[in-house]
Amino acid sequence: MLLWTAVLLFVPCVGKTAWLYLQAWPNPVFEGDALTLQCQGWKNTPLSQVKFYRDGKFLHFSKENQILSMGAATVQSRGQYGCTGQVMYIPQIFTLTSETAMVQVQELFPPPVLSAAPSPEPREGSLMTLRCQTKLHPLRSALRLLFSFHKDSHTLQDRDPHPELCIPGVKEGDSGLYWCEVATEGGQVQKQSPQLEVRVQAPVSRPVLTLHHGPTDPAVGDMVQLLCEAQRGSPPVLYLFYLDEKIVGNHSAPCGGNASLLFPVKSEQDAGNYSCEAENGVSRERSEPKKLSLKGSQVLSTPTSSNWLVPWLPASLLGMMVIAAALLVYLRPWRKAGPLPSQIPPPAPGGEQCPLYANVHHQKEKDEGVVYSVVHRTSKRSEARPAEFAAERKDSSIIYAEVRCLQPSEVSSKEVNIRNTLQESLGDYEEVLC
Repeated sequence: MLLWTAVLLFVPCVGKTAWLYLQAWPNPVFEGDALTLQCQGWKNTPLSQVKFYRDGKFLHFSKENQILSMGAATVQSRGQYGCTGQVMYIPQIFTLTSETAMVQVQELFPPPVLSAAPSPEPREGSLMTLRCQTKLHPLRSALRLLFSFHKDSHTLQDRDPHPELCIPGVKEGDSGLYWCEVATEGGQVQKQSPQLEVRVQAPVSRPVLTLHHGPTDPAVGDMVQLLCEAQRGSPPVLYLFYLDEKIVGNHSAPCGGNASLLFPVKSEQDAGNYSCEAENGVSRERSEPKKLSLKGSQVLSTPTSSNWLVPWLPASLLGMMVIAAALLVYLRPWRKAGPLPSQIPPPAPGGEQCPLYANVHHQKEKDEGVVYSVVHRTSKRSEARPAEFAAERKDSSIIYAEVRCLQPSEVSSKEVNIRNTLQESLGDYEEVLC
């Protein structure tokens, strides 16, 4: 009995933790380090039936091995670790439990961030630089990191020490989702950046305008549709519709494509030259104008080229013909009123040419009050120079013509005044009634 009592004095109480403890190394632990756990008894007492726990949950069991290799540590390896094991004290076996140990895994470097310079929305043809940015922990700054760049499901650069990727002359096809990856040389730690959307801004092409209406020219009350489309250009695209130079509507295409404007014809003012404009913040383009004519209307299009005189040419010729006809009608009675210059009688004996005056009165009822006056005056010549007079007679003659439309009540008084004036100033005159 005394022997058993002495043995018990040296046997730890069952369930006490002072006789069993857990160690983790290295310390501190960084991502990628080989994490190792060891369950150890008091004074390196051999253990059996060792069990490891993390955060109170069973992790691993070993019959005799007191060491557990956790592999490369990660942030998810953090937690409260503990262990249990059996100790044999002849003739009894005791199960001991360690105290928990907190394992802190340090972050080797934060997840990278991908950026695009000068902007994730570069203009087509410009240079774009992708940067994958992260930073090593100061205690592990001697490590070497490798960078990879990816677009959608394609690898653009794989495991390179340079954290930048240059893309010269970007095209619209370079738009997409980009991301980068940073890894240690051994690949124990690999981290990816969030995706970055790159949208290359391409200028819009010249839009094409199409008019949609019935098989014939529309009339007032009919519906007309304007369809405008730019074949290329980065969205969103804003379309503006013009009648001549006045904006009549607009439409935005967030995803690109075409835009339309539907309107009823209200009056002839809706006829004219329509065009559309496409704009996306990079460039602006205007379509060729399209003429909309209405039934029965005479709408002249706005001249757009050097041949704008062609529509006016027929009207100008017609106007000139009307003026010429009016002049012929206007001058025809004069030619009947008096003799032509070649029919002027020869000078009277004595070398003096008598003036010739003619008044023509139309005596018909509908022409009452119309007076045509033609006056021929020839300068005096002496008898001694008949040849010179004959040569210059044509040039020295002066013809006066006057046409007046008089009211019936004014014919007599006007006629008397004309006669008196001519007789006093020029001499005799001849009156012809027809």
